Amino acid sequence: MTAHPVIRDERPGDAAAIHTLTAEAFAPMPYSDGTEAPIVDALRAEGDLTLSLVAVAGEDGIVGHVAFSPVRIDGRHGGWYGLGPLSVRPGHQRRGIGSRLVRDGLTRLRGMGAKGCALIGDPAYYGRFGFEGDRGLAYRGIAPAYVQQRALDGGTVSGTLAFASAFEKAGGD
Repeated sequence: MTAHPVIRDERPGDAAAIHTLTAEAFAPMPYSDGTEAPIVDALRAEGDLTLSLVAVAGEDGIVGHVAFSPVRIDGRHGGWYGLGPLSVRPGHQRRGIGSRLVRDGLTRLRGMGAKGCALIGDPAYYGRFGFEGDRGLAYRGIAPAYVQQRALDGGTVSGTLAFASAFEKAGGD
């Protein structure tokens, strides 16, 4: 296993490995409903996979993945993106791979002119990347602390958050 996986853009031919990795990473999670891998597939198929990064560790292949896709706030895109799913293969977790994927992704989004990034997630984990909850975004009745945002160019936003249709379909809409 390579000590420091290489972070790169998803390439043609990576989709099956990303699907398997995402399913394996979320399978043991009590909050998972098993839709994470199909969401990534649908984002790709619908042209909403704005940024898709993988972590490649030598002979182990793809051991991490993060997806970024457009979001709407009060019905407008406004240059904001959603982070997720973020997946790291079991056995490779807690080695900083997810952190590297998030940091690299945020840097690339900023370079693309993105205004900000939003997600639903654990404040203790995502807070280390500058994400903040309780900042005025609402999503399907989820506690405001878990509906997080990070401004990349400008200020924070408030309103009702809507992810790309792949997420909305998976969530029952």
